[in-house]
Amino acid sequence: METQDDMNYLKRYVQNHPDNRMAWYLLGKRYMLEGKEAKANYCFLQSGSIYDAYERKQHPLANEPKQMIAAWNRKRGMRMTALRTSAALLGLLALMLLISPGNSDEAADPAAEQPSRAADSADAPAPASGLKVVVVKPAGGDGAMLGRALGALLQGDVGEAGKGLAAALEQSGKWRKWTGATRLLAQTAKKGKGSSVVSLLDAKACDCRPDASAEARTTYAAWSEEQEQRWTLASAIAHYRESRKAWPDELADLVRPYPDNMISGSSKTMEKLFAPLLRSMKAEASAPNGSGNPRDSEPHGAAGQSNNGQAGSSPAASSEETTLPQEPLSILVDKDNHQLAVVSGDVIVRSYTVGLGGDKTPSGSFVISEKVRNPNGRDDSEFGSRGMTLSDTLYAIHGTNDPSSVGKDESHGCVRMNRKDLEELYDLVPLGTKVTIKSGVLPDTPAPIAKRFRLQPAENETNPAVVYKWLD
Repeated sequence: METQDDMNYLKRYVQNHPDNRMAWYLLGKRYMLEGKEAKANYCFLQSGSIYDAYERKQHPLANEPKQMIAAWNRKRGMRMTALRTSAALLGLLALMLLISPGNSDEAADPAAEQPSRAADSADAPAPASGLKVVVVKPAGGDGAMLGRALGALLQGDVGEAGKGLAAALEQSGKWRKWTGATRLLAQTAKKGKGSSVVSLLDAKACDCRPDASAEARTTYAAWSEEQEQRWTLASAIAHYRESRKAWPDELADLVRPYPDNMISGSSKTMEKLFAPLLRSMKAEASAPNGSGNPRDSEPHGAAGQSNNGQAGSSPAASSEETTLPQEPLSILVDKDNHQLAVVSGDVIVRSYTVGLGGDKTPSGSFVISEKVRNPNGRDDSEFGSRGMTLSDTLYAIHGTNDPSSVGKDESHGCVRMNRKDLEELYDLVPLGTKVTIKSGVLPDTPAPIAKRFRLQPAENETNPAVVYKWLD
């Protein structure tokens, strides 16, 4: 077999068998013969103990990333380090990225051209700042987490302003808390061709004296508010398509009077995001999946993950480790601890304490089939200022004129909420949102809320023709 045939065979083999360490080792040896040291190092690190056994030594890049970063900072003797895309940088990034498993397709040939994801296209929505944000899963240790963050920030496309920011959300069991104690890890700024200025912001992650983070926190706060708008808008587009079997033509299609009030209002941010987000979701829905079949029936790429909005795909970092989930917003109600959470994937976007009815509150899956403002013509009745019917039943999520019952089992089966929590939830989730009621699924205490999510009302969402008789 010719040398190139051997190489192609090994590439295909590791793509299909990413856990075969011997195959990674052999592919690395082939890359060394071709003088492609960075790719070889990637493969050797994937091979783990096989490399140690055959080479009779540990790979020189197998140390903790944070130790190298600290040494790098001491060597440079400054708090802001210009990192140039040279062979040395690629080696450093390979070290930091390869401590944890990467994407197997990219790993076989990190420099190979890969098909672009629709959500990473030029048409994907960008925040007003042109910022590229990486949200890294807090796994594999602080050094590995920082390595994944820097790899995703410094490789691939950057925002139009050439700036990037990496963050890690607070972990609570299997959940990440959007409004919890978020750690800002690093920020980058493009400086000429092939060069970026990197600021390390988290002392624990970098094992160094961090740079000032006040400006980065202000930037992140503005971006996170926009991301919440994107979540709601993308979820509404997905549910509109699911119910109408067609895409909305304009934002006004989602902001209609009752009973077609898919969302309860709009904002200037949504006006800016709608057209590029719609194009991105259409492109993703029509892109072929792994089997070559179109995904037109799967409108669930709803978070609108974009190369500028979140992390882009990185040749060495798994996109699952550096992007936010793409599922539409859904609601989880935990009967054990009286918590209601709005989630996307493993991220808790909002959570609240609610009142329930014990065994009278049914477990199961529902959808929000109706949203009404001031049910029965009042905002201070037993149903409060908002109501959301569950699957056309007599069960609903609504307010209460007895706030002391929130956190207890005193309803006749419905979900009771405090007024401010209810009004935020009403704006945050669209018609068609999935609601799951079960036990033992959420943390015991709600995550803090720094700033309430609000939309500007645009249409009449009342329904005076009906007297609501939810089970309260």
